[in-house]
Amino acid sequence: MATVADIAEILESRFRPELAESWDVNGLTVGDPAAQVDKVLFAVDPSLAVVDEAIELGANLIVTHHPLLLRGVTTVAATTSKGAVVHRLISNGIALYNAHTNADAAAGGVCDALATAVGLATSTPLLPAPGSDAEGTGRIGMLAGPLTLGEFAQAVAKALPPTEHGVRVAGELEGLVTTVAVVGGAGDGFFDAVRSSGADVYVTADLRHHPATEARELAELGDGRPYLVDVSHYASEWLWLDDAAEHVADAAGVDTVVSTLSTDPWTARFSA
Repeated sequence: MATVADIAEILESRFRPELAESWDVNGLTVGDPAAQVDKVLFAVDPSLAVVDEAIELGANLIVTHHPLLLRGVTTVAATTSKGAVVHRLISNGIALYNAHTNADAAAGGVCDALATAVGLATSTPLLPAPGSDAEGTGRIGMLAGPLTLGEFAQAVAKALPPTEHGVRVAGELEGLVTTVAVVGGAGDGFFDAVRSSGADVYVTADLRHHPATEARELAELGDGRPYLVDVSHYASEWLWLDDAAEHVADAAGVDTVVSTLSTDPWTARFSA
C-alpha cells in the first residue's frame, strides 16, 4: 500500500517544487509521511466542508491546490478557522498535502488545464520559467477560429464549474478574438505580460477595480484589446484536478476522488 510520502513523491515528480514562487507554501501540512493511503480526495481548498467530504468518503489523504497555512499563524486552536481544520484532520487520521504555484506553472497543471478548457488546442507559457518552453506562469495560444468576445465568454462559462460569480466581461461583445492569454487564480499582476503578448482577450480571476480599469483605458488608446474575461478563482483552478488525480491513481494504485463541492465563497448574486 502507498504511503503519504509515496503520494508526495509522485506529485512532486510532476509538479516540481522548484517551480513554486518564493513566497509560496507547498507540501505536507498535516499528517505522518509514513501513514498508509488507500484513498485520496483532490480539491481546490482545504476547507472544513472538504475535510468533512473526505471523512464521509473514507479518504486518508487530501490533496489541495491552496495551502492551509500560507500566512503565519500564532495558534491552531480549534476555535479558529485554520485550527478547526487541523484538529478535524488529525482526529480523523487524514493527511493534508498541497501543490500551489508549482502546479500553476507545471506542464499539465492549472494553467494548461484552463487553456485547454477555454479552447486552446496548443499553448505556450505567457512567462516561461527559466530554461523551459513548457513551464511557467500563464499560457497563451490561439483558438481554432475567431469568435466574438460574447461567444467566447459564453464558451468559457460553459467550460468552467458553475459558480454564483459567473463570468464577467470587459470589452466590445462583437469584437473578434483569436489569441487568448490565461492565468489561473488572481491574475491582475500580469497585465504588462498580457499586453506584450498581443493577446486579444485575457482570462483570469479576481480582477480588482483599479487594475482592471487602467487596463481597459490603456486598451482603448489602441484597438480595444486585450478584452477581459474575469472568472471565479475557484473555477479557474479546479480543472487540473482530474488529471492530477488520474496520475496519482495510475502511479500509486490508490483510489482517487475529485471533489465537485464548490468552495467559491459566494452563494448568491443579484443585479443592482
